[in-house]
Amino acid sequence: MEAEPVNVSEFQELARLALPKMYYDYYAGGAEDQHTLEENVKAFQRIFIRPRVLIDVSRTDSSTTIMGYKTSAPIMVAPTAMHKLAHPEGEVATARASATANVIMVYKRREISAFMVQRAERNGFKAIILTVDTPRLGRREADIKNKMVAPPLKNFEGLIPTEVNTDKGSNLQAFASGVLDASLCWKDIGWLKSITSLPVLIKGVLTREDALRALEVGVAGIIVSNHGARQLDYSPATINVLEEVVVAVQGKIPVLFDGGVRRGTDVFKALALGAQAVMIGRPVIYGLAAKGEHGVSRVINMLKDELELTMALSGCCTVKDISRSHVSTEIDGLHCRLLLPLISPTSLKLKSKGIMYFLPPDSYFMYEITQQKTQAIINAPGPG
Repeated sequence: MEAEPVNVSEFQELARLALPKMYYDYYAGGAEDQHTLEENVKAFQRIFIRPRVLIDVSRTDSSTTIMGYKTSAPIMVAPTAMHKLAHPEGEVATARASATANVIMVYKRREISAFMVQRAERNGFKAIILTVDTPRLGRREADIKNKMVAPPLKNFEGLIPTEVNTDKGSNLQAFASGVLDASLCWKDIGWLKSITSLPVLIKGVLTREDALRALEVGVAGIIVSNHGARQLDYSPATINVLEEVVVAVQGKIPVLFDGGVRRGTDVFKALALGAQAVMIGRPVIYGLAAKGEHGVSRVINMLKDELELTMALSGCCTVKDISRSHVSTEIDGLHCRLLLPLISPTSLKLKSKGIMYFLPPDSYFMYEITQQKTQAIINAPGPG
């Protein structure tokens, strides 16, 4: 009897074996050198959890409320295209396993976008997500080499042409070049809000500046995302800029997050840095390709179980208990290399006033010291 996969990486390997190479490369690949694709995952590995002990965690609860809706965990399925490439039942299987979000890309013909928004309202969707990082399709070299052929999209049947020339690459690239609107700008968010009563979130924000603009135009929420590293290579890993966006919006609107989540510990880290919830895309696709609806359910529940275990081992009974003090980032590590006058040398059995104490990069004593008004200078690492 085949053993059940126990983590997302094992589901990914099963998906690789199950899918035609063209389709697997489409899902798993990123833009150009795929540096950002790799960084999305690796950046999580450079964030460490600071567990608290001797706390009663006999009961943990990962449930939360996202934009007024109660969920069993702060984990959502990211808007991801073409699930039918992974499984014959496609989005239907995913929808049965989880509550999915709806994503809208603005097309050159605005009446198509308006039609899709109105159809979403009629079908009971609760929000509109506008993808803002795709004025043009990123250069995905695996798709170009494979001459990726995507099936016609049922949602757009009769609305847009599906026959495109693939002589110069994938039909996805050719299709996108004909319909995506490179003139989309901030004023168009007002137009989108004017044609729907649903809250509008924008997906693809990576900077403080754009987060502040999003507040100005009145969006209902922000999704920190680099499009799964499929658009602009050498853009930052999303977890590295999450806190910048969170600080910018100051709690005025929800900040959601996607990119690189493969473990419950990753979910925990994103929550500690201020995300209200995380979205998962590729893990869901890998589960779908490997085992259909059951695979999607398994991936979601696995991440939820891992999150609850991480919460318990970190001293957090509820999602609200997860705080910034529960993680240490690379920036925190840099601060830990400060050369500081000790506040109270006698408390550490050190003799003279003004002794300089070199804090190692992994020291968290810095966190307590910097709560006091001390003078500090940067101690740049020297040779050796």
